[in-house]
Amino acid sequence: MWRRVADWAKHSPRVLALADWLGRGRGRFRVLDRFLARPKPARLKPRLDLWESSLLAAAHIGHSTVLLRIGHKTILTDPVLGGRVGIGLGLFTGGPSRLIAPALRVNELPRLDLILISHAHYDHLDRPTLRRLPKDVPVITAAGTRDLIDDLGFRRVRELNWGDSAQLENLTIRSWEVRHWGARTFNDRHRTACSYVIEADGKRVLFGGDSAFGHHFTSAGRMDLAILGIGAYNPWEAAHATPEQAWMMADHMRADFVMPMHHSTFRLSHEPMDEPLKRFRDFRGGYLNRMVASEIGESWSLN
Repeated sequence: MWRRVADWAKHSPRVLALADWLGRGRGRFRVLDRFLARPKPARLKPRLDLWESSLLAAAHIGHSTVLLRIGHKTILTDPVLGGRVGIGLGLFTGGPSRLIAPALRVNELPRLDLILISHAHYDHLDRPTLRRLPKDVPVITAAGTRDLIDDLGFRRVRELNWGDSAQLENLTIRSWEVRHWGARTFNDRHRTACSYVIEADGKRVLFGGDSAFGHHFTSAGRMDLAILGIGAYNPWEAAHATPEQAWMMADHMRADFVMPMHHSTFRLSHEPMDEPLKRFRDFRGGYLNRMVASEIGESWSLN
């Protein structure tokens, strides 16, 4: 019965229009979220005392939200800092609850130079979080998604298709291919999903967004740091890499260091919450010196 209802909803213009409208909320009145979502505090707190002087650094804030320091610039990826993600249903958010709190609150973030958004899925493009971030920070997002950001007050929003690049002073940001999709509802298939190659001062980082396994990162070249998703693969392996596949894609890039993300934060699939990180660690055994900032709240720097 529920499958028939879901199939009907996917093809109902009125239902899809309602879903799109509900997905554009700003979260101001979702006061019940603080009671419905009670995440555990992150065990670790990022160390940002040497942040400004780092040539390359990363801090795991939670899920796919990463603070990245490169070229003396601070980048925030896929910012999601609320207790739940999903559509607005009046006083609360209809969607998964956060299990571990973000390692930093909005008012604890350092000054940002750039926000990167990989695609429009609710656990990557969270309008309530974006509403709370400084509006003078440039935003780079996947093609077909800026309509979800423009009305939030940001002064500079730019979309990138695969292969397009943008320059921010000494930073070069290039949009890269992924094996994923970008639709927020079932009728907005014009939206894309992407990863980003970020270069500055001889350092190269790949922020992988969401991606199933493939050889699409091979031609991106060697990386100092690859930030790759390792969760939500059961039964969604056609959209998200397994932990073992994430290691293989890191090897395609000859990445010196690998940071696993997209784990331990939201229950989005059927595997146990602690399984992705355990499998990621077990697969490489003695080569874990390449793995950095694997836990929420952990930070890493290369000087």
